[in-house]
Amino acid sequence: MAKTLRRTAAFTALAKQLMSGARGGPSLSKRVAALPRMLKATAKGQYDGGVRVAVMAAAAAYVISPIDLIPEAFLLVVGLADDAVMITWLAGAVLAETERFLEWEKLRDRSVVV
Repeated sequence: MAKTLRRTAAFTALAKQLMSGARGGPSLSKRVAALPRMLKATAKGQYDGGVRVAVMAAAAAYVISPIDLIPEAFLLVVGLADDAVMITWLAGAVLAETERFLEWEKLRDRSVVV
């Protein structure tokens, strides 16, 4: 019971930090709002996140792919563990890349075009 409460408290604290923009970083809502702009700027070649965005898209496709159900059916815990690792990596990658993109937007907006 105590372990469950500690886990719940940890996830609650993480959610609060993400929502408030921990350590002065952008909030989760700003990061989510930046995703479509990041994809558009990457597609236009303005933002240099092409490979990183492609790898994140591939990871998301792997997690939601029906083909990924095969390992879960036969390997049970191991099949779910690969999804957990992929989702954890993907969340961290999205958080890092959106922060990098928001910084890039700030610098781009500050530059003076003559």
